[in-house]
Amino acid sequence: MKYLNYGLLIFVAAAVLGEFLHWSPTLLFFAAALGVVPLAGFMGQATEELAVYTGPKVGGLLNATLGNAAELIITIVAIRAGALNPELREGLMELVKASITGSILGNLLLILGFSILLGGLKFGKQRFDRTQAGVNATMLILAIIALAVPSLFSQTIDQVNHDGVEYLSIGVAIVMMVIYGLSILFSFQSSTDSHHAAEEGHQPAWSIRTAIIVLTAATVAIAFLSEVLVGAVEPVVEELGITEFFLGIILIPLVGNVAEHVVAIQVALKNKMELSLAISLGSSLQIALFVAPLLVFISLAMGNPLTLTFNSFELIALFAAVLISAFIALDGESNWLEGAQLLAVYVIIGIAFFFLPG
Repeated sequence: MKYLNYGLLIFVAAAVLGEFLHWSPTLLFFAAALGVVPLAGFMGQATEELAVYTGPKVGGLLNATLGNAAELIITIVAIRAGALNPELREGLMELVKASITGSILGNLLLILGFSILLGGLKFGKQRFDRTQAGVNATMLILAIIALAVPSLFSQTIDQVNHDGVEYLSIGVAIVMMVIYGLSILFSFQSSTDSHHAAEEGHQPAWSIRTAIIVLTAATVAIAFLSEVLVGAVEPVVEELGITEFFLGIILIPLVGNVAEHVVAIQVALKNKMELSLAISLGSSLQIALFVAPLLVFISLAMGNPLTLTFNSFELIALFAAVLISAFIALDGESNWLEGAQLLAVYVIIGIAFFFLPG
């Protein structure tokens, strides 16, 4: 994997060169997407080194925060583009909302599924802290309720008060950010993880300073490539014949969340299932309870308000993902079959969204 990461760095250079030489948008899109992969690998290695010093809970939170930086930038650029070009506004705002849904689905079904599947095939039954997993499962249910309420109430409210939908989204966004902050406070007040990396015999290869420098550089580079991806969205949609909704719910999250994909699977293959769950579940919670509400306020500042209203297909998919992932996490252990089940749900949902008209 180490040598593959170095080899794939050529796509980072290709994306940068293609941006300035105005290559074909489709070629530029895939060059940038492949360029994210090695950067995510370096980010994962740096995060794992920091986890040696901080423990899996802080390490998982750190990775979720930096991994979602690309997702946040993608959506901010799309919101800004929609504000500057009213003709593209509807499609880009659909992409923004779909990317929020797709990130949650990808973390809960694809990332967690692959982690449990591959970790289970290598180690059999893997165990983790069921108390923390239970807290995360409850928080996920709360997050989906918070996203569903504006969606379900908006149509009726809009009939009598159009601004009411926007005010409802702002109020829900504030509550979501407060409860996310409280959940972080609770995680640090809970019992310290007993499986410190040092006790497992793993010694850090990097200093804290080196790990932070690598994390920062990788995050900045991923952010740049994410902007390239957003700029190529409309031409790619036309050329490939797919909808902005499918691009937002499947393809953009896959690219924007490669860091979580790589790290969660890597640590699961090292039998660090608690860190793997902290990454996948923590990233989902941050997208739902922090990134989505933050985008509400950022969009207001840009003059292109984003409301927390999602279509019924997205809500069904979110409830299904949270339900099955919560059941798997609550018993404190996992096996490869449960990972396969999560992946099966993701494939079914992906096929359905592919055929869903724009």
